[in-house]
Amino acid sequence: MSDDVRNVLLGLVASGISAALGWFVRTYTLKRAFRSKLRFFGLRPGEESLLIVNGKAGQASWTVARQDVFALLELSMLIKACRSEAKIVPHDAPGTGLGQITEFCIGGPISNDRMAAHLRNLLPGFTMDVETESGPQCGAFTVGGEVYRMEPGHVEHVLLARLRAHEGARPIFLICGQRAIANFAAARYLNRHHADLAQVHGEQPFCLLLKVVDSEAYGAEVVQLVTDVTQAALSPRPPQPALQE
Repeated sequence: MSDDVRNVLLGLVASGISAALGWFVRTYTLKRAFRSKLRFFGLRPGEESLLIVNGKAGQASWTVARQDVFALLELSMLIKACRSEAKIVPHDAPGTGLGQITEFCIGGPISNDRMAAHLRNLLPGFTMDVETESGPQCGAFTVGGEVYRMEPGHVEHVLLARLRAHEGARPIFLICGQRAIANFAAARYLNRHHADLAQVHGEQPFCLLLKVVDSEAYGAEVVQLVTDVTQAALSPRPPQPALQE
Protein backbone atom coordinates (compact mmCIF):
# COMPACT_ATOMS: atom_id res chain seq x y z
CA MET A 1 0.00 0.00 0.00
CA SER A 2 1.46 3.35 -1.03
CA ASP A 3 1.77 6.28 1.32
CA ASP A 4 -0.81 8.26 -0.68
CA VAL A 5 -3.43 5.51 -0.39
CA ARG A 6 -2.66 5.11 3.31
CA ASN A 7 -3.10 8.85 3.89
CA VAL A 8 -6.41 8.85 2.03
CA LEU A 9 -7.69 5.94 4.11
CA LEU A 10 -6.54 7.53 7.33
CA GLY A 11 -8.27 10.76 6.30
CA LEU A 12 -11.52 8.92 5.58
CA VAL A 13 -11.35 7.10 8.91
CA ALA A 14 -10.64 10.36 10.76
CA SER A 15 -13.52 12.08 8.95
CA GLY A 16 -15.85 9.21 9.83
CA ILE A 17 -14.86 9.31 13.48
CA SER A 18 -15.24 13.09 13.58
CA ALA A 19 -18.68 12.91 11.95
CA ALA A 20 -19.83 10.17 14.34
CA LEU A 21 -18.53 12.09 17.34
CA GLY A 22 -20.24 15.28 16.14
CA TRP A 23 -23.52 13.40 15.64
CA PHE A 24 -23.25 11.91 19.13
CA VAL A 25 -22.55 15.28 20.75
CA ARG A 26 -25.41 16.98 18.90
CA THR A 27 -27.82 14.18 19.74
CA TYR A 28 -26.77 14.17 23.39
CA THR A 29 -27.08 17.98 23.59
CA LEU A 30 -30.54 17.99 22.01
CA LYS A 31 -31.78 15.19 24.26
CA ARG A 32 -30.40 16.92 27.33
CA ALA A 33 -32.09 20.22 26.34
CA PHE A 34 -35.35 18.37 25.71
CA ARG A 35 -35.25 16.66 29.12
CA SER A 36 -34.50 20.01 30.77
CA LYS A 37 -37.47 21.57 28.98
CA LEU A 38 -39.76 18.77 30.16
CA ARG A 39 -38.58 19.23 33.76
CA PHE A 40 -39.09 22.99 33.63
CA PHE A 41 -42.67 22.71 32.38
CA GLY A 42 -43.53 19.54 34.29
CA LEU A 43 -44.60 17.87 31.04
CA ARG A 44 -44.29 14.32 29.80
CA PRO A 45 -44.61 13.08 26.22
CA GLY A 46 -48.12 11.87 25.46
CA GLU A 47 -49.69 13.45 28.56
CA GLU A 48 -52.20 16.29 28.66
CA SER A 49 -51.72 19.75 30.12
CA LEU A 50 -54.40 22.33 30.83
CA LEU A 51 -54.79 25.61 29.00
CA ILE A 52 -57.19 27.65 31.13
CA VAL A 53 -58.83 30.19 28.85
CA ASN A 54 -60.22 33.47 30.10
CA GLY A 55 -63.28 35.21 28.76
CA LYS A 56 -63.31 38.63 27.13
CA ALA A 57 -63.79 41.29 29.79
CA GLY A 58 -67.11 43.07 29.57
CA GLN A 59 -68.77 40.50 27.32
CA ALA A 60 -72.01 38.83 28.39
CA SER A 61 -71.35 35.73 26.28
CA TRP A 62 -68.11 33.75 26.52
CA THR A 63 -65.66 35.00 23.91
CA VAL A 64 -61.87 35.14 23.80
CA ALA A 65 -59.94 38.27 22.86
CA ARG A 66 -57.90 38.07 19.66
CA GLN A 67 -54.56 38.58 21.41
CA ASP A 68 -55.45 35.89 23.95
CA VAL A 69 -56.03 33.50 21.05
CA PHE A 70 -52.49 34.28 19.91
CA ALA A 71 -51.26 33.53 23.45
CA LEU A 72 -53.05 30.18 23.32
CA LEU A 73 -51.41 29.37 19.99
CA GLU A 74 -47.99 30.25 21.39
CA LEU A 75 -48.48 27.99 24.39
CA SER A 76 -49.95 25.23 22.23
CA MET A 77 -46.80 25.24 20.10
CA LEU A 78 -44.69 25.08 23.24
CA ILE A 79 -46.66 22.08 24.55
CA LYS A 80 -46.54 20.39 21.14
CA ALA A 81 -42.75 20.78 21.08
CA CYS A 82 -42.68 18.81 24.34
CA ARG A 83 -44.66 16.04 22.59
CA SER A 84 -47.55 16.64 24.98
CA GLU A 85 -51.20 17.46 24.36
CA ALA A 86 -53.03 20.66 25.26
CA LYS A 87 -56.51 20.47 26.73
CA ILE A 88 -58.32 23.81 26.48
CA VAL A 89 -60.66 24.46 29.42
CA PRO A 90 -62.86 27.53 30.09
CA HIS A 91 -61.87 29.47 33.19
CA ASP A 92 -65.16 28.74 34.95
CA ALA A 93 -65.29 25.01 34.18
CA PRO A 94 -66.14 23.06 37.36
CA GLY A 95 -64.12 20.19 38.73
CA THR A 96 -60.71 21.11 37.32
CA GLY A 97 -58.09 19.64 39.64
CA LEU A 98 -55.05 21.36 41.03
CA GLY A 99 -51.52 20.06 40.67
CA GLN A 100 -52.24 16.74 38.96
CA ILE A 101 -51.10 17.99 35.55
CA THR A 102 -49.29 21.08 34.32
CA GLU A 103 -51.52 24.12 33.95
CA PHE A 104 -51.21 27.35 31.96
CA CYS A 105 -53.70 29.98 33.15
CA ILE A 106 -54.20 33.08 31.01
CA GLY A 107 -55.81 36.44 31.76
CA GLY A 108 -56.49 38.77 34.65
CA PRO A 109 -58.85 38.05 37.55
CA ILE A 110 -61.63 40.14 36.05
CA SER A 111 -61.96 37.80 33.06
CA ASN A 112 -60.63 34.57 34.57
CA ASP A 113 -62.22 33.15 37.71
CA ARG A 114 -59.50 30.54 38.11
CA MET A 115 -56.80 33.20 37.90
CA ALA A 116 -58.60 35.12 40.65
CA ALA A 117 -58.53 31.99 42.82
CA HIS A 118 -54.83 31.37 42.10
CA LEU A 119 -53.90 34.94 43.00
CA ARG A 120 -55.97 34.80 46.16
CA ASN A 121 -54.59 31.47 47.37
CA LEU A 122 -51.08 31.23 45.91
CA LEU A 123 -49.94 34.86 45.58
CA PRO A 124 -51.38 36.74 48.56
CA GLY A 125 -48.87 39.57 48.19
CA PHE A 126 -50.00 40.47 44.67
CA THR A 127 -53.20 42.32 43.76
CA MET A 128 -54.70 43.73 40.59
CA ASP A 129 -57.23 46.55 40.67
CA VAL A 130 -60.46 45.16 39.19
CA GLU A 131 -62.80 47.73 40.71
CA THR A 132 -61.73 50.91 38.91
CA GLU A 133 -63.34 51.09 35.47
CA SER A 134 -61.24 53.93 34.05
CA GLY A 135 -58.35 56.21 34.92
CA PRO A 136 -54.72 55.52 35.82
CA GLN A 137 -55.60 53.07 38.61
CA CYS A 138 -57.59 50.78 36.30
CA GLY A 139 -55.91 47.37 36.19
CA ALA A 140 -52.97 48.54 38.31
CA PHE A 141 -50.75 45.91 39.94
CA THR A 142 -49.68 46.26 43.56
CA VAL A 143 -46.86 44.13 44.93
CA GLY A 144 -44.07 44.74 47.41
CA GLY A 145 -45.43 48.17 48.24
CA GLU A 146 -45.09 49.32 44.61
CA VAL A 147 -47.92 50.17 42.23
CA TYR A 148 -47.53 49.42 38.51
CA ARG A 149 -50.03 51.30 36.36
CA MET A 150 -50.62 50.84 32.67
CA GLU A 151 -50.65 53.34 29.84
CA PRO A 152 -52.66 51.54 27.14
CA GLY A 153 -50.66 51.28 23.95
CA HIS A 154 -47.47 52.48 25.61
CA VAL A 155 -46.80 50.49 28.79
CA GLU A 156 -48.70 47.36 29.80
CA HIS A 157 -47.52 45.07 32.59
CA VAL A 158 -47.94 41.33 32.94
CA LEU A 159 -47.16 38.90 35.73
CA LEU A 160 -45.46 35.69 34.60
CA ALA A 161 -45.27 33.09 37.36
CA ARG A 162 -44.51 29.41 37.87
CA LEU A 163 -45.93 28.02 41.10
CA ARG A 164 -46.81 24.72 42.74
CA ALA A 165 -49.92 24.15 44.83
CA HIS A 166 -47.98 21.80 47.12
CA GLU A 167 -44.75 19.82 47.17
CA GLY A 168 -44.66 17.27 44.38
CA ALA A 169 -47.44 18.96 42.41
CA ARG A 170 -47.10 19.79 38.73
CA PRO A 171 -46.34 23.45 38.01
CA ILE A 172 -48.97 26.12 37.45
CA PHE A 173 -47.97 28.87 35.02
CA LEU A 174 -49.80 32.17 35.43
CA ILE A 175 -49.93 34.82 32.73
CA CYS A 176 -51.84 37.75 34.21
CA GLY A 177 -51.70 40.84 32.01
CA GLN A 178 -53.21 44.27 32.26
CA ARG A 179 -54.37 43.84 28.65
CA ALA A 180 -54.64 40.90 26.25
CA ILE A 181 -51.60 42.11 24.27
CA ALA A 182 -49.55 41.67 27.45
CA ASN A 183 -50.78 38.08 27.82
CA PHE A 184 -49.62 37.31 24.29
CA ALA A 185 -46.26 38.97 24.93
CA ALA A 186 -45.70 36.96 28.12
CA ALA A 187 -46.61 33.67 26.42
CA ARG A 188 -44.09 34.43 23.69
CA TYR A 189 -41.49 35.44 26.29
CA LEU A 190 -41.99 32.13 28.13
CA ASN A 191 -41.63 30.16 24.90
CA ARG A 192 -38.47 31.97 23.86
CA HIS A 193 -36.71 32.25 27.24
CA HIS A 194 -37.67 29.07 29.11
CA ALA A 195 -34.08 27.77 28.97
CA ASP A 196 -32.76 30.95 30.61
CA LEU A 197 -35.53 30.86 33.20
CA ALA A 198 -34.73 27.23 34.00
CA GLN A 199 -31.05 28.08 34.45
CA VAL A 200 -31.82 30.96 36.80
CA HIS A 201 -34.68 29.51 38.85
CA GLY A 202 -34.25 25.74 38.56
CA GLU A 203 -37.15 23.97 40.28
CA GLN A 204 -38.01 26.97 42.48
CA PRO A 205 -41.15 29.10 42.03
CA PHE A 206 -40.80 32.48 40.40
CA CYS A 207 -42.94 35.55 39.80
CA LEU A 208 -41.63 38.01 37.23
CA LEU A 209 -43.05 41.37 36.34
CA LEU A 210 -42.69 42.15 32.64
CA LYS A 211 -43.76 45.15 30.62
CA VAL A 212 -44.72 45.52 26.99
CA VAL A 213 -43.30 48.69 25.45
CA ASP A 214 -45.21 50.73 22.84
CA SER A 215 -47.55 47.96 21.77
CA GLU A 216 -49.33 50.37 19.41
CA ALA A 217 -46.16 50.50 17.34
CA TYR A 218 -44.47 47.16 18.03
CA GLY A 219 -47.29 44.83 19.06
CA ALA A 220 -46.09 42.10 21.43
CA GLU A 221 -42.47 42.15 20.23
CA VAL A 222 -40.78 44.45 22.75
CA VAL A 223 -40.95 42.90 26.23
CA GLN A 224 -38.74 43.92 29.15
CA LEU A 225 -38.18 42.35 32.53
CA VAL A 226 -39.08 44.94 35.17
CA THR A 227 -38.25 43.01 38.33
CA ASP A 228 -38.46 39.70 40.15
CA VAL A 229 -41.32 39.97 42.67
CA THR A 230 -41.29 36.36 43.87
CA GLN A 231 -40.67 37.00 47.54
CA ALA A 232 -43.14 39.89 47.77
CA ALA A 233 -45.88 38.10 45.82
CA LEU A 234 -45.62 34.90 47.86
CA SER A 235 -45.63 36.74 51.19
CA PRO A 236 -48.94 37.61 52.86
CA ARG A 237 -49.78 41.28 52.79
CA PRO A 238 -49.45 43.06 56.12
CA PRO A 239 -52.81 43.76 57.81
CA GLN A 240 -54.30 47.14 57.09
CA PRO A 241 -54.47 49.49 60.07
CA ALA A 242 -57.95 49.86 61.55
CA LEU A 243 -59.76 53.11 60.83
CA GLN A 244 -60.00 55.40 63.79
CA GLU A 245 -63.42 56.78 64.59
